[in-house]
Amino acid sequence: MEYTDQMKNRVKRIEGQLRGILRMMEESKDCKEVITQLSATRSAIDRTIGVVVSSNLVECVQNANEKGEDAESLVKEAVNLLVKSR
Repeated sequence: MEYTDQMKNRVKRIEGQLRGILRMMEESKDCKEVITQLSATRSAIDRTIGVVVSSNLVECVQNANEKGEDAESLVKEAVNLLVKSR
């Protein structure tokens, strides 16, 4: 699978968010503020997982179709990956 610049940029933004959260903790910021930022980071990670899985699924289904293979097991595997990530 090829990881796009969009995917990598999402992870870099998440990394920045995590660094910011750590800085907030080191500065003893309010718990509510830290939790808000942690929740935002979790949401960003969930969206990134969705982008990666869906991109990979599209690629795998296209390859299976080109080879005349059944893509049903690929779809099931992708759904399982998404379920495990929750």
